[in-house]
Amino acid sequence: MSDDTAVLVIVDGANVVGSVPDGWWRDRHGAAERLRDALVPYATDGLPGLPGPVELVLVVEGAARGVASVAGVRVDSAPGSGDDLIAELAKAAAPERECVVVTADRGLRQRVEAHGARCVGPRTVRPLPPA
Repeated sequence: MSDDTAVLVIVDGANVVGSVPDGWWRDRHGAAERLRDALVPYATDGLPGLPGPVELVLVVEGAARGVASVAGVRVDSAPGSGDDLIAELAKAAAPERECVVVTADRGLRQRVEAHGARCVGPRTVRPLPPA
């Protein structure tokens, strides 16, 4: 979706993948693909407290670069720092549209909030698996 009126939800792929110790470090590319696929329903359903549809962008970096986009989730590969690309995307969205960034990274939160974005934590899109 590229509807400029939908809320833009930017997912910090490295931070969200790293929020669950499920062996992601053995296959970062595969972990990013699994996250991308898990995000698809949020494009139409929205996030808790944020009704859909939303425009979802998953930002990947490093070994996860090259993950393909799928219907409902655009994947942007950062040429360098994923945080820098996320901050650029948030800045470009403001002030014309609402932007939500999914990350637990405090430094990134400060950067994107300075552009008017709202932040939510990784558990919003990646709950812990049952014990």
